[in-house]
Amino acid sequence: MSSTIIDQERQKAVAPPTEAPAGRSRQAVRALLLRLHFYAGVFVAPFLLVAALTGLIYTFVPQLDQAVYGDRLRVEQVGDQVRPLSEQIAAARAAHPEGTLASVTTPAKPEDTTRVVLSVPELGDKQRTVFVDPYTAKVRGDLTTSWGATPLKTWLGDLHKNLQLGENGRLYSEVAASWLWVIVAGGLVLWIGRARGQRARSARGVLLPDRTARGVRRTRGFHAVTGLWLALGLFFLSATGLTWSHYSGDRFGQLLDAAKGHAPELDTQLPGARPAAVQEGGEHAGHLGHGGAAKSADPDPAAFDAALATARESGLGGTVQVTPAADASSAWIVAQKDDVWPVHYDQVAVDTAKGEVTAHTRWADYPLLAKFSKLGVQAHMGVLFGVANQIVLAIVALGLILVIVWGYRMWWQRRPTRTDRTARLGRAPARGAWRGLPLPVLLVGVAALAALGWALPVLGVTLLAFLVVDAAVGLVRRTRPAERNA
Repeated sequence: MSSTIIDQERQKAVAPPTEAPAGRSRQAVRALLLRLHFYAGVFVAPFLLVAALTGLIYTFVPQLDQAVYGDRLRVEQVGDQVRPLSEQIAAARAAHPEGTLASVTTPAKPEDTTRVVLSVPELGDKQRTVFVDPYTAKVRGDLTTSWGATPLKTWLGDLHKNLQLGENGRLYSEVAASWLWVIVAGGLVLWIGRARGQRARSARGVLLPDRTARGVRRTRGFHAVTGLWLALGLFFLSATGLTWSHYSGDRFGQLLDAAKGHAPELDTQLPGARPAAVQEGGEHAGHLGHGGAAKSADPDPAAFDAALATARESGLGGTVQVTPAADASSAWIVAQKDDVWPVHYDQVAVDTAKGEVTAHTRWADYPLLAKFSKLGVQAHMGVLFGVANQIVLAIVALGLILVIVWGYRMWWQRRPTRTDRTARLGRAPARGAWRGLPLPVLLVGVAALAALGWALPVLGVTLLAFLVVDAAVGLVRRTRPAERNA
């Protein structure tokens, strides 16, 4: 009787199942996520580690700027009366007569200096910024700036964005941003499912590590729980980083085009004036004063005072940037530059001859996508909420560094340690999990990956590379036993 039962159990063990077992789809999805999370962590984590370290340093740019350039960025003593812009510009041009006057930015705080920006051909796409004490009109110094950023800020920004390798270096940061949300999402699914199943389905089991655990289980707990608490911030950094990346940023731009989500453009054409293109292409273009030679002359410094006064009367407060008209048919531009919440990004076009505003754009009129994009960039850079923003970003960056270190430690802790079976690192999760997926799940997954590959090209290409390499390794391992037996 007992032998018959044993034979029946053996037949059940070797016979293929007639249908997918209950929960097969969930188990296969989990196994697939585990393998993806492992390989993405191993190969992408170095990119994330570099991005976290450089981003952590960049977070403290405001303090570093003050430490390095404080003598130029701040005044020694705040006065009672601000000198007219024309006087400050005259002082700047007396000290630096090179180039042409490009713009003037008023102080953001009472202790800040005025920034007189010069366009100097020898500097290429950079500018020379002269810092002037707004109370005494004395020049405090100058710096070579890029889009208003100091040399230190520009250098650290390029380090974070492209490792000082130019356009090709941007691929590193796009790889990091493209995979960050995938790794975080996969880790959340794996941890929540494991914690709920093993620790009585309690919230404590999900939100806190098990301090009684030892070895790899203890490391996994800290790795997963830290990632869980940082997940929202990591998703945010991934999304905002992708919006200004190269390839995914282009896709985001296409989305803004389709949704009409770009910021409104300021109409700088003066009413009744002919466009500059018409003037320059006309018969008497050489006598109209709008050619290249005429643009080398500075505008009247007094016009800066007139443009600023008109903008103030129209309601533009705070720090503003005053930009001269591009030509005789265009208006001056006065734009708010308040990046700290609540932000102010209104701008007006000013006809300085008549002292009136000819056009304006308001922050309230920005499309929702444009607002999210603008605010997301400022928060990613750590300026939107001031010091609090910097502290949060620093915590997220430090947490991500710890998560990466714990992840590699788990890989090392999982290595075989028996005397007859040793290895330096743990084995990867078993391949072939995708075969256990039901056909509908597999088809939907392939379609979703194709869509993601289009929206995030770097993610798609690197994922395809992972799959090709994984398949090649699997093929080699399958052929080796056959070669040994031959």
